[in-house]
Amino acid sequence: MALYIIRRHDDHWCCRANMSIKVEQVDASAMAAEWDAFVQLQLGWTHFHLCAWQSVVRTVWKHETLYLTARNDYGALCGVLPLVRVRSRLFGDFVCSMPFVSYGGPLGSTEAVRALAQWAVEYSDTQRVDLLELRSYVQLPLDMPVSHRKVTVVLDLPGSGSEALMKSFDAKVRSQVRRPFKEGMEVKFGPDQVEPFFAVFSEHMRDLGTPTQPLSLFRTLAETFPDSALFACAWINGEPVAAGCGFRWGSEFEITWASSLRSHSRLSPNMGLYFAFMERMQQEGVVLFNFGRCTPDSGTHRFKRQWGSRDVPLWWYNRARSAVRKTPSPDDSRYSMGPRVWRKLPVPVATRLGPMIVRFIP
Repeated sequence: MALYIIRRHDDHWCCRANMSIKVEQVDASAMAAEWDAFVQLQLGWTHFHLCAWQSVVRTVWKHETLYLTARNDYGALCGVLPLVRVRSRLFGDFVCSMPFVSYGGPLGSTEAVRALAQWAVEYSDTQRVDLLELRSYVQLPLDMPVSHRKVTVVLDLPGSGSEALMKSFDAKVRSQVRRPFKEGMEVKFGPDQVEPFFAVFSEHMRDLGTPTQPLSLFRTLAETFPDSALFACAWINGEPVAAGCGFRWGSEFEITWASSLRSHSRLSPNMGLYFAFMERMQQEGVVLFNFGRCTPDSGTHRFKRQWGSRDVPLWWYNRARSAVRKTPSPDDSRYSMGPRVWRKLPVPVATRLGPMIVRFIP
């Protein structure tokens, strides 16, 4: 695709009145150090902006990636945007940054962000894409429709130890956290928890009526991000009953996927699991615990708010070719039959079929 060039006047450059921003599609792995160093200096950056996600998307989901850089006349990097195209005859044709997760919009200077977004808009229009969606953690200087249909929920972690953390919760939450540990629950962390994590996760997703991500995704994440992807399982009597996977970036940690078995719900193992994650992150110097995205006023939202946390609106900018204003969701009436049928499937069948479907639902 042709370069998109935006010209501007900037007094900061004195006599150099006609600076330009050049946008190019790149293989991020060929410039991994430069890409990631730039990303980690930008406001609103997240783990999902890191260049290695391009390889994860290509390897696990087999989708086309359109990773973009913006450079000035001197060749200095001033913006990046990871884009992924997800095409399906059933669900539609989407360009998203980033699919399957909550964040990934353009990063960089105001001019670079606008140039990157304009490239994405022109590409989507030319390709007659159903929906372009740029999922940002922060507000961007873009003149595009924006959706706040999702929020993320965050908790400021106290810096004075697990006792202070426990005291920060109300009496009901403290009781729920302690209950599974009184029953002998143990929480284990490490890459060796990937398989038991997936055993819990896949059954939980079947129970929700939602296709599961493949085991290969979580194995790949553990291998690709050994220092920043964290897996944990809560065990009772030698059985994994709750599990989670999350990512650390800067001083923030997000628990991106979490599940528990309905058979042990009376013990609230998920409460103990979340506390163990918080305690672990507190020990590692993390100051912001991110519960991940959810729909406002949903049951999941209420679960996350009970910890004394607060909402942060997400800024999802979109460009739709027709009336399509969001990516597919189980809450959509067009797909309401799917979850009801899915819950009736045996777990092995749902686990085998799920990845073939979910890869097209960004």
